[in-house]
Amino acid sequence: MNLMTQSKESDSYLDTGDDASSSIKASTRDPSMLSELIAKRSFRASQNLSNQTSTVLKQRPAFNLASKVDEAAIPGERFLGILMLESKKLMNLKAPNTLIYRSRLSEERVNRIKPRGSRNWGQSPISSIYRFFFLGFDYCNCSDSGPSSSPAAMSNQKKRNFQIEAFKHRVVVDPKYADKTWQILERAIHQIYNQDASGLSFEELYRNAYNMVLHKFGEKLYTGFIATMTGHLKEKARLIEAAQGGAFLEELNKKWNEHNKALEMIRDILMYMDRTYIESTKKPHVHPMGLSLWRDNVVHSPKIHTRLLNTLLDLVYKERTGEVIDRGLVRNVTKMFMDLGESVYQDDFEKPFLEASSEFYKVESQEFIESCDCGDYLKKAEKRLTEEIDRVGHYLDAKSEDKITSVVEREMIANHMQRLVHMENSGLVNMLLNDKYEDLGRMYSLFRRVTNGLATVRDVMTLHLREMGKQLVTDPEKSKDPVEFVQRLLDERDKYDKIISTAFGNDKTFQNASNSSFEYFINLNTRSPEFISLFVDDKLRKGLKGIADVDVEVILDKVMMLFRYLQEKDVFEKYYKQHLAKRLLSGKTVSDDAEKSLIVKLKTECGYQFTSKLEGMFTDMKTSEDTMRGFYGSHPELSEGPTLTVQVLTTGSWPTQPAVPCNLPAEVSVLCEKFRSYYLGTHTGRRLSWQTNMGTADIKAVFGKGQKHELNVSTFQMCVLMLFNNSDRLSYKEIEQATEIPAPELKRCLQSLACVKGKNVIKKEPMSKDIGEDDLFVVNDKFTSKFYKVKIGTVVAQKETEPEKQETRQRVEEDRKPQIEAAIVRIMKSRKILDHNNIIAEVTKQLQPRFLANPTEIKKRIESLIERDFLERDNTDRKLYRYLA
Repeated sequence: MNLMTQSKESDSYLDTGDDASSSIKASTRDPSMLSELIAKRSFRASQNLSNQTSTVLKQRPAFNLASKVDEAAIPGERFLGILMLESKKLMNLKAPNTLIYRSRLSEERVNRIKPRGSRNWGQSPISSIYRFFFLGFDYCNCSDSGPSSSPAAMSNQKKRNFQIEAFKHRVVVDPKYADKTWQILERAIHQIYNQDASGLSFEELYRNAYNMVLHKFGEKLYTGFIATMTGHLKEKARLIEAAQGGAFLEELNKKWNEHNKALEMIRDILMYMDRTYIESTKKPHVHPMGLSLWRDNVVHSPKIHTRLLNTLLDLVYKERTGEVIDRGLVRNVTKMFMDLGESVYQDDFEKPFLEASSEFYKVESQEFIESCDCGDYLKKAEKRLTEEIDRVGHYLDAKSEDKITSVVEREMIANHMQRLVHMENSGLVNMLLNDKYEDLGRMYSLFRRVTNGLATVRDVMTLHLREMGKQLVTDPEKSKDPVEFVQRLLDERDKYDKIISTAFGNDKTFQNASNSSFEYFINLNTRSPEFISLFVDDKLRKGLKGIADVDVEVILDKVMMLFRYLQEKDVFEKYYKQHLAKRLLSGKTVSDDAEKSLIVKLKTECGYQFTSKLEGMFTDMKTSEDTMRGFYGSHPELSEGPTLTVQVLTTGSWPTQPAVPCNLPAEVSVLCEKFRSYYLGTHTGRRLSWQTNMGTADIKAVFGKGQKHELNVSTFQMCVLMLFNNSDRLSYKEIEQATEIPAPELKRCLQSLACVKGKNVIKKEPMSKDIGEDDLFVVNDKFTSKFYKVKIGTVVAQKETEPEKQETRQRVEEDRKPQIEAAIVRIMKSRKILDHNNIIAEVTKQLQPRFLANPTEIKKRIESLIERDFLERDNTDRKLYRYLA
């Protein structure tokens, strides 16, 4: 039966394949009509032969349908038509005791008969008829009284049960069938390898291979295929061996491509053997066997194997030395190794390639390190690494990338790591000193590829940073100016932050190393807390003028960064409180917002307890403003004359200041007494003590030639100047006796008034920078200034004197004692029993955010608590302490 399709009309034509000249045309748009027409034509054809066939069938109860429809002898389309027609006859005649068995119709053959381009073949009525006759009735015995004259009569027949009977047909095979068939297939394989396959009928070849397997000659077919292919491959190997020079790889690649094409054709011909015989015998399939034969007969040929490897390695070497090679050809050959199997690629190419690469880079790296500085060497190493990665992408297996890069990393980086970082005048230290961010980034990216690479860089950086910082904080010359001292620390911190962010990719381990280094050397100088506080004081007094709020926050954040490094944060608190008090009382703070912002940052860092007193200072300043409004509201007569502004400070919030005696001028003393009466009258249970050393005054002065100025001075300076209203000349002794200002304060006060150029409102005799007890002082009638308001500051040491430093340290130690005791009690209350060493460790850890507790002091506090019955020693173990409720 011939089945054809027409793309334009979308119609199907069915030819019965017999002598009848008529054909059926049925539209595929009506599948049921097509099925009915096929059935009618088949029925009419069977009726014409019914009289002749019925007699034969009655005499042959075991009629073999396969004898009429031998698929090997009849073309595919006619075969299917005969099968349908003969089956229809039998069903129509209902011959008694007739055996119908399934024809040997393979699924592959039905698939070949399917019309090309028919997407819905499985759903068409024709395919259903095909499937019906393909499945058939296996060994079915059907019988009835006689033939039927019409399809309607067939459907009305009484159905009978089927009975299975033995298959009695004997198939006779030609003894020389296998040899003849194999000769056909062998000739075809020769033609394929000789590139003369255009005249071959692959359907016929497939059928021959199929029949050989079906007739149990699969082994002969399999061994013959191997032998024939082996012969051809040996001939190809001889041709490849004969190629000379650059033609060697080209010939190999050409023969490899020819072999692949031939192997694909042979695999299609032997597909049935691949699916059945090879599967059952567990032998290698056709395609893998073809690759194995190529490997054994060509690649592993004694005259090809070594030559092939050397040729490839030589090409790689040439490319590394700057020559241009045919990358496409090399890619094809290496892909051949990959196609032959991972083990072939690794053993025959990759391992020798890695060994040769290791030797190449070992020699080259030694040459580079002898002739290049560190920066240039790193550039060359980076270039080589990039080239190898690019090489893998062009003609190597992707899995080779990690292996070849590890070779380059080992030979060019790991083996020379220590020498590179310590290279004189160009190593890591030189890069850090000269801000070579690009070289540092390259070193980081290369060293991170090798084991312990980053650890080596980090250790060298840490060692250098600690040495540099130690020199910075212990140099007496650099410690003279606290503001410059802290600014250098901030500059170094900014520098290494930029290095870590730009070159080291914000690596956390490098950040931690930098932080630990700064913490180490900042605490080597015991005055670091004081210097940081003085730096803040300088910025908040005048250093932040004209700076945007965003920049102010940046500066404060940098200060907080240094603050975190301090181990004695309570010492910073002491100095900061003193400096803040002076700024608030003198009104010299640049910005209250900046002051409060810093306090918030300190509170976030150290907790509420750390800043509670600082916040109390701001509260007192606000309360004092309200108090002064109430005072002047109750004394309206004071609106004319001297004006008094008092800040009432809570003793616990403000830094403790010794009461410095001072005789105030009578005009001021009267106002002070009135304020005392008012304040104590409105607040019961309080006591006032005047801190004259922390006050300021604005006084108006008239000099020679009638020049008038308003002088902003301290309270002590005001007391000295007011004496000259009643006398033109005063000695040091007279001034000291009249004001009762302590000698150190008085000398600084007189020095500010007489020895500062442009601010010398009085003159000293004799003229000198130091104040002596025999000096005389007179008003400087020639004093002039282009400003009406003249601010005269007090000459004070920015840093503490040695006695003041000792006094501050003593106050800090005294403040630490209750904190240590409180920590001990908290720990023992929760633990109940604890040994000495664990108490020391727990207390140190708990107090670390504020200061580094001294173990000796902790021991003294433990003894004090034992004396006060908070703790007791164990009777048996004297190092064990018990908590007493």
